[in-house]
Amino acid sequence: MNQELFDYPLQDAEGITCTASAWAKVPSPLSASEKTETIQAIKASLKAQNAVLVAHYYVDSDIQDLAWETGGLVADSLEMARFGKNHPAQKLIVAGVKFMGESAKILSPEKTVLMPDLDATCSLDLGCPAEDFGKFCDAHPDREVVVYANTSAAVKARADWMVTSSCALAIVHHLKEQGKKILWAPDRHLGRYIQDQTGADMLLWEGHCIVHDEFKGIELAQLKEKHPSALVLVHPESPANVVELADVVGSTSAMIKAVVEGHAKEYIVATDKGILHRMRQLAPGKTLIEAPTAGNSATCKSCAHCPWMAMNGLAGILNCLTHQTGEINIEPTLGKQAKVCIDRMLNFTTEHPELLAKAQHGFVKNIGSA
Repeated sequence: MNQELFDYPLQDAEGITCTASAWAKVPSPLSASEKTETIQAIKASLKAQNAVLVAHYYVDSDIQDLAWETGGLVADSLEMARFGKNHPAQKLIVAGVKFMGESAKILSPEKTVLMPDLDATCSLDLGCPAEDFGKFCDAHPDREVVVYANTSAAVKARADWMVTSSCALAIVHHLKEQGKKILWAPDRHLGRYIQDQTGADMLLWEGHCIVHDEFKGIELAQLKEKHPSALVLVHPESPANVVELADVVGSTSAMIKAVVEGHAKEYIVATDKGILHRMRQLAPGKTLIEAPTAGNSATCKSCAHCPWMAMNGLAGILNCLTHQTGEINIEPTLGKQAKVCIDRMLNFTTEHPELLAKAQHGFVKNIGSA
């Protein structure tokens, strides 16, 4: 098994992925009356403009509820991509981070795609600049380029495949069976996890998610001792010593499925805490415990929330609908190039559902495939 790493040095707390500016732009809470007024205005605007709201599990709970109430969707990035492509609305409001809006625009270039704040990005995206990534690809022309969804349109344009955490394992296993060597970007933890599961020959870009990278194995083990009957749910963007303690390793959708269908009463959840809202809605009788992100001396033991996801607010959604701000624009040629790897993923997941189930059976413990 061959594993090499490409370390992008600016991906750290003081470098290109510094979160200070993101936290500074998190909207202030609305009063009860302001919230009611804003929600009603958004509903009216969505209907008048033939628009639909698509939200990620990690955004504010009010936005998630509003998406469902107005005929939209709350989902992981794979389902968001599918939904936006197939929905008849001519305007998509994407509550999430920028790569999600770009993916929606790539798949639906004829539609208008708006976001509450175009500065809402992702550390994985920031930590994989297209120019540097292009040089990386050029240095290894013999490898199949597989990129995670959390990347820019320009990076996707260099890729053979795009994957999400829902389908990455199945697709990489499929490529390995074909004898392909893989160049993977950008998340190192997910890349190592997939390599461990498949035995594929993978050359890894050394990026990470600032949220999942902060989960701590030692503290998680101590929390498990306090809750011995709890099942541990871990997103594969987490460090290896955290993944090793998991009962369920999987995408956001797989983790929700584990809570809904699992037999345990308690669940320790190692991903962005925004997901807890949907889990509580679907499994109100279950106890959910946030996994630890810091040591004993820290002021916050469980701080797992993406600052860029937190930039999405109700006022921002209304503003982009009212003033048509936050529009995603992608140069047509670049969009067509980036669409190739996304379409390949969507076609694979549609044509090979049995491979998705086979790949996930066993690593989603206690409940089978997810």
